Amino acid sequence: MLQSFNSTNIELTSCQKLYMRRKGPDMATRDEKVNKLRGLPPDLPSVEEVKALLAANPQMKCIVCYARISFDGRVKDAHGVEDQHRGLSARASALGWLVVYRYTDNDKSASKESVTRDDFEQMLADLAGGHTPEGYPIHGVMAVNDDRLYRRPGDWERFLRAFTTYEERVYWDSNGLQDLYAEGFEIRGLLGVAMSLAETRKKQRRSRASHHSRAIRGQSVAAWRPFGWADDKLTLRPDEAEAIRRAVRDVIAGASISEITRQWKAAGFLTARGNLFQYQSVKQVLLNARLCGYREIKGELVRDTDGQPIVGEWEAIVSPKEWFAAAGTIRSRGGSGQPGGPMVHKYLLTGILRCGARKEDGTVCNHPMQGQKAVKWVKYEHGYFCRKTVDGGCNGTFKRGDETDKHITNLVLAKLKEEASAVQQDVPAWGGAADLERLTASRADLEQRWQRGDLDNESFFRLLAGLESQIKELRSDQTRHLALQAAAEAAAVDIVAEWTRSTLTQKRTLIKKVLHAVVAVPSGPGNKKFNVDLLTPVWRDAGQG
Repeated sequence: MLQSFNSTNIELTSCQKLYMRRKGPDMATRDEKVNKLRGLPPDLPSVEEVKALLAANPQMKCIVCYARISFDGRVKDAHGVEDQHRGLSARASALGWLVVYRYTDNDKSASKESVTRDDFEQMLADLAGGHTPEGYPIHGVMAVNDDRLYRRPGDWERFLRAFTTYEERVYWDSNGLQDLYAEGFEIRGLLGVAMSLAETRKKQRRSRASHHSRAIRGQSVAAWRPFGWADDKLTLRPDEAEAIRRAVRDVIAGASISEITRQWKAAGFLTARGNLFQYQSVKQVLLNARLCGYREIKGELVRDTDGQPIVGEWEAIVSPKEWFAAAGTIRSRGGSGQPGGPMVHKYLLTGILRCGARKEDGTVCNHPMQGQKAVKWVKYEHGYFCRKTVDGGCNGTFKRGDETDKHITNLVLAKLKEEASAVQQDVPAWGGAADLERLTASRADLEQRWQRGDLDNESFFRLLAGLESQIKELRSDQTRHLALQAAAEAAAVDIVAEWTRSTLTQKRTLIKKVLHAVVAVPSGPGNKKFNVDLLTPVWRDAGQG
């Protein structure tokens, strides 16, 4: 049984409150309306009173009504199922029947196996049991049309089996009263399902053809307003576009999808369907070539006859180089595509600092040092220490956090500037452009010869496979090169400014990019002045991961 949030003492977080405000009253109104269209109709007499009415009038029927719509529209106001129930109630009244329960599946397809229609499943269980959850008898079913109830053979068979569990039930739809017990009706129902499936598939084929044609013309085919764009799907929504622009830069700089997800949630951004962003929805946004103005179908760029990506009619948010770099970075991380990864630390150099103290046996401790909040009476906020021997360390080294962070940051920034200068010089022009143009022209010539009849099918497809393979390999190489160019351009930005606006996770990623570790040697007993010479950075070789 569903419980109302008003009856609980759950306190919403600030993020949840922001989500409810951003989601707006329309979605809440729709959910309330759908819930009112489920279960018992208003002013329905009690079970005992209904049984008394049936005893007085045996011709009366207790009916359940089912309403469903596949797509609730952009307005999201549940008007489709509301209209269906209104019409069914009026018709039941005209027939002298009493509606005792309403089943409602809003915004749910009946043709997709992956979609579960909860109210449809409950109706089947109630039909098989002979009564509603409250105990009202079920003498029949009403629906606007049979395709509201079922669109797949399996659902038709299950409905018919549940319906005919009891004798003398009635069924009504827009075609009038139907005798589901009649001989051969099961076959007629299956024929109806087959015709419905055929019509559905025909519409899908037309939709796919139209979708591809519009894609070739560079037109927007998004069913929902894409995040980053206005309702016209062409012009940008400034705050969302800037969030995407920053996320792309951050991913190139080492930020994780989880981190960007937290930022978008905190900012209160919502998906096109009005939900808070999750890991996968953020990832889908950033992997969509629409960001740089390109069209995609099933993850593949749509290209013209010369093999060049089709440029859409909408405004781009980032350049192709930036998108290729961000998408390449995300895909290169591999994994299951689920959030996770390394532990998020509170302090910049936790685990990067290594204890350089000598143990009693003369060996170096080398245990990772941990960040910790400093005691109140010192001037700095945190420090780094080596753990106790019981935890694997030696407890022999401590460094104040602010000075250590400052010194290592300066060293890392200097190194990053040096590497950025080298990266910009090391990325030559892509050398495969001429080969790609030649192979694309060869493919076009091959197709023309085949179309004229100068080449038989076997020869054409055999030669085409080889050309397609070479073209695909060159395009992959071109994509990798574009990502390198974008990374080089990203390296040319003001590194200090980028560092300042980076998150702690991004800063740690940049540090690990140039440093293996920093060895911290103890300063000895007593209150010594901070000495940078006791911190030894261990640099990575150029080009080393």
